[in-house]
Amino acid sequence: MPLISTAGLARTFMTRTGPVEAVRGIDLTVGPGEIVGLLGPNGAGKTTTLRMLTTLLPPTGGAATVAGHDLVRDPAAVRRRIGYVAQSGGLDPQETVRSELVTQGRLYGMNRARATARAEELADDLGLTDLLDRRTPALSGGQRRRLDLAMGLTHRPEILFLDEPTTGLDPGSRADLWALVRGLRDEHGTTVVLTTHYLDEADSLADRLVVVDGGTVVAEDSPAGLKAAHGAATLQDAFLAVTGRGPAPADTTPVAV
Repeated sequence: MPLISTAGLARTFMTRTGPVEAVRGIDLTVGPGEIVGLLGPNGAGKTTTLRMLTTLLPPTGGAATVAGHDLVRDPAAVRRRIGYVAQSGGLDPQETVRSELVTQGRLYGMNRARATARAEELADDLGLTDLLDRRTPALSGGQRRRLDLAMGLTHRPEILFLDEPTTGLDPGSRADLWALVRGLRDEHGTTVVLTTHYLDEADSLADRLVVVDGGTVVAEDSPAGLKAAHGAATLQDAFLAVTGRGPAPADTTPVAV
C-alpha cells in the first residue's frame, strides 16, 4: 500500500491578472522505503507540490493521502507522520545544537528527559556529538544541514521531505548527506521525497524520478529507465528530451566545512 497517493492534486493561485495554475493535476504514488526525486524546470510546479504534500499549502483541487491520512481532512495527523527539511533551514542563531534539538523534541510532546536523550541519539547518528554545545552560527554549511536533518527526524517520521537538501554544499558534504539519506532508508525504512536541481544527485540517490513540467507529471521512471527510454547517455540528456529545457541552475556558492 503506498504511503503517498495523489489523484489530480492541483493548486491555483489568484493574482491581480487572474488565476495561475501552478499545479494542474498531479497523480503520484510513493511506496514504503522509496527514495523519490522530484525534478523539473523553474516554475514547473514541483515546489508547490512538495508544499501541498507537507500541509504547508492547501490544494485547490484533487485528493491525496499521506501516511494513511487525508491531506485536507486531517493535516495534523499528516504532520505527525512526516518530517520536513526546508532549503533555507530554520536555525536560531542564539541557540546551541543541543538546545535546538531538545526544543524540537519538546514541540513534539516529549518530556525534557526524553527530548534530551533523543537529541543525544540524533547527534550520535548524524555526527554532531562534538558540536552539541556549539552555537548554530559557528557551524559549517555541512554541519548545519546535518542539524536540519536531525531536527526533521526528531519524531522518527515515516516520510521525510527534503527541499534542495544539498544546495550550496561542497562535494564532500554532499556525498556525506547522500550517505545519510541512504542510511535512513536502508536501516530504518524511511521513505524519502526530495527536490533537487543537481541531476547527478538525482541519478545517484533516487530509486525513482518524477519529472514535473507545466504543473503535471511528464515522465516517471528509475534514473536508468528514464535514460534508456530516451536513448540518453546522461540524465541531463534525458531531462532535456522530456522537458526541452534544462534544470534551473543550482546554487554553487562554496560553503566552508
